[in-house]
Amino acid sequence: MRKLLFLNFLLISALAQAQVIDVSTAAKAITADGLKAHLSIIASAEMQGRETGTEGERKAAAYLISQYRKFNLKAGYNGNYKLPFTLYQDVVGKSELKINGEPATLDEDYWINSSYLPANALKTNAVIFVGADFNEKNKLDVKGKILVALENEENSLRKVMAAQKLGAAGMIIIAKDAANVSSINSGRPRLAVKPTGFAYFKITKSFGSKLVGGSKAYSDQEWEELPKGVYATYIEWAVEQQTKEIPSADVIAYLPAKEKTDEYLFITSHYDHEGIKNGVIYYGADDDGSGTASVVAIAEAFANAAKHGFVPKRNIVFMNVSGEEKGLLGSKYYSEHPVFPLEKTTADLNIDMVGRIDPTYKGDSNNYVYIIGEEKISSDLQKITNKINTEAGHLELDRRFNDPKDPNRFYYRSDHYNFANKGVPVLFYFNGTHRDYHQPSDTIDKINFDLMEKRVRFIFNTAWEIAMKDEMLKRDMPLDMPGR
Repeated sequence: MRKLLFLNFLLISALAQAQVIDVSTAAKAITADGLKAHLSIIASAEMQGRETGTEGERKAAAYLISQYRKFNLKAGYNGNYKLPFTLYQDVVGKSELKINGEPATLDEDYWINSSYLPANALKTNAVIFVGADFNEKNKLDVKGKILVALENEENSLRKVMAAQKLGAAGMIIIAKDAANVSSINSGRPRLAVKPTGFAYFKITKSFGSKLVGGSKAYSDQEWEELPKGVYATYIEWAVEQQTKEIPSADVIAYLPAKEKTDEYLFITSHYDHEGIKNGVIYYGADDDGSGTASVVAIAEAFANAAKHGFVPKRNIVFMNVSGEEKGLLGSKYYSEHPVFPLEKTTADLNIDMVGRIDPTYKGDSNNYVYIIGEEKISSDLQKITNKINTEAGHLELDRRFNDPKDPNRFYYRSDHYNFANKGVPVLFYFNGTHRDYHQPSDTIDKINFDLMEKRVRFIFNTAWEIAMKDEMLKRDMPLDMPGR
């Protein structure tokens, strides 16, 4: 009898250990009310729009860390929840320009962009006129020259990039409409990379005519008929500039695995936004408060499942990056200084704007999500997405933005791209843009929390599936991407 009781005890203990929470039960921890509670703090006035490097961003990071501590998740960077990085921003103090000895007036005759300044005082007569349609296929020898180009419908910075690629020393754009031009005295923040010293500014048609030997303002037709080639013009440009340091940080926490302890699944969002402009807060409730609240809610659901016996086969990393609005800089910094090996990172599930409805959506607007990038690197990811949606999501999965010809280029515009650029399979969840995109009116009252709950549960189910796979996702669909 004593032996039978002992065997029964062992059997009951084994069953108790086997009765771990299942994914459908675990997903129920993600609720519209819970998402609203997190987002009400993340997109509040107290966070001041969460601009990179500001007190508002630091307050948002502190809230995220408080939640991850509460969930008993591990700190992701050497015992800390913050992975710090520094951005560098060039600021112009004074600019003096002379053409053939005649001084030009800043913000009247010419306009500068502090991201493109000469490394030292510029003094040169190596000037070459290249017309309106300059691009990287140009046949003129432009190496070391200052190029003068006419502004047309093409983005001026495309001409600048082409000039840099061809080895030019700088570019001057003859402004098509001076009324719509202004100087950018504070450059776009950058990571710790020295500026190129490439010189670029825009100039009025009337003053710009002096660049090509003119003594009067040329008409549009005269500009278009001007022969391309070298002109005897002397340019002097002296600029006083300073470099400002902007401290920032990515926030990283993780749920550890016991089996595949050297493998990782990332779930990401960016927690920065536009900050305060002209005294007005840009709340960023959808962009990307919704994604950040989603990552927190998913982390909470996984942490709750862990209390009920769930242990992922591979580590699940929850990362909220900053600097996205400055050019995907927080995720770029991580990709160049990874805490966990990228070759052992099975995938990045990136959530950027999942709380609203695209007004142009043609299907069931209360039951859809845009899926971007899943087919680029791994053939496994789309199969998993479809499987989870059939079993649990039941959403309309819209993949229109996977089209390589998509003019929006959304695949390149959020933080998953810096993982993809290193060969990590990615999946980007997105609700599309709307009239409040990058406006102060992107506020929490416009969030559809019921739809957001559906989307976030779907992402959670997908993450669970990937976290519990026996093998990492295959990397069998390489794409020729810039930087790869």
